[in-house]
Amino acid sequence: MLTILGFVMIATFLVLIMTKKMSPIAALVLIPALFCVAVGDGARLGDYVIEGVGNLAPTAAMLMFAIVYFGVMIDVGLFDPVVRGILKFCQADPMRIVVGTAVLAAIVSLDGDGSTTFMITVSAMYPLYKRLKMSLVVMTGVAATANGVMNTLPWGGPTARAATALKLDASEIFVPMIPALAMGLLAVFVLAYVLGIRERKRLGTLTLDEALAREPQPEPETVSADAGGTGGKDRLHKGTAASVSASGTGSGSAGAGAGSVTVTDGDDDEFQGLDLDRSTLRPKLYWFNAGLTAALLTAMIMELLPIPVLFLLGAALALTVNFPHMPDQRARIAAHADNVLNVSGMVFAAAVFTGVLTGTGMVEHMADWVVGAVPEAMGPHMALVTGLLSLPLTYFMSNDGFYFGVLPVLAEAGAAHGVSPLEIARASLAGQALHMSSPLVPAVYVLVGMAKVEFGDHTRFTVKWAVLTSLVVLAAGVVFGIM
Repeated sequence: MLTILGFVMIATFLVLIMTKKMSPIAALVLIPALFCVAVGDGARLGDYVIEGVGNLAPTAAMLMFAIVYFGVMIDVGLFDPVVRGILKFCQADPMRIVVGTAVLAAIVSLDGDGSTTFMITVSAMYPLYKRLKMSLVVMTGVAATANGVMNTLPWGGPTARAATALKLDASEIFVPMIPALAMGLLAVFVLAYVLGIRERKRLGTLTLDEALAREPQPEPETVSADAGGTGGKDRLHKGTAASVSASGTGSGSAGAGAGSVTVTDGDDDEFQGLDLDRSTLRPKLYWFNAGLTAALLTAMIMELLPIPVLFLLGAALALTVNFPHMPDQRARIAAHADNVLNVSGMVFAAAVFTGVLTGTGMVEHMADWVVGAVPEAMGPHMALVTGLLSLPLTYFMSNDGFYFGVLPVLAEAGAAHGVSPLEIARASLAGQALHMSSPLVPAVYVLVGMAKVEFGDHTRFTVKWAVLTSLVVLAAGVVFGIM
């Protein structure tokens, strides 16, 4: 019964948010609460929620201060050189913009933090997508999938969890997986190219100067940004005409990347990209900020302190050095408060979902059912089975639940048929491209929140491409003999 109710609860949640019958934060709270009562554990709902909040509180704190820290680093211009290079490559060509999104997301993902990746990627690319009326779900889908592949880095989380759960060395798991992961990343770039070509056919191609110079229509018709019918909508409605201002050095499309793009809609929704003249730039402190960021990432990798503590200290130090005057500090905190509130609120709402799912025993029964459903004849192919199971299980479960709860059972079943734990561990990484769009991943709310995309739209558009990318990783692992 708990197994059925668990699957029904998850399905209900996904249907409601994808059809926009409920907001994600409301669905994350109300649906599990109702199912908790349905299984007869209503009296313990408070305990489950408090336990869930306690488990996710460090994550919420990490995201809150990570948003402030990297928001300040974006404000002061730390990432301007990388963004400038990507924007020069894009040249207002929709195909190049989508490919540039994938490249930028993959590069920034090297730090191992999804929130950082999404903040930098959206900050850089949003103005171009908005100005050219490109599909914003293309941006969020490509960024999430690229980050999912890169999330398998040893310091990204899943590899370390697999190594810990099976008592293996992380490098022995990750290094042989590099060819398969490279194929997955190549699949993301190919996907970005294909989606970009669709956008180019729909919108045409301009030089960036032409795009910036194009006068907006006073009352544009509603424009669907469905990426060739693949899902997701970004609409500019009548009465919300977009306007653009630009500043920069150089001429033609090559110089445009050194300028700025400010997009303003009629609803006073403004988002500014690169601006050489923004008052928050701190060029004299560039190397201090670069060194501080490098030190912070090094400390994260070496686990010198808990990550929430590192970001708390980093945010405090970054604010103090870059903005020594209190009014400036308050202004920077206020500038990023909206993202902080949205993300932290979503994390604590997710704590209700995970708390009920775990506390009632649903997740355990679901995992046991899935493992028990594997036919005995598939025993010698447990690595492949593990890879296939990693797609739905890491989407519907947290990484902790999958790697510490399910993976040891799969490894034990594989060992009985002569499949090594290393092969099982490598196969378990295949589903990470899909995992990064899971409603249980806090960072995805940073992505959709900053991009102003409905979570349901993002899910509808991204899941199929993320599944395809995960299958490419799995197939490459089998072909290369890695698993």
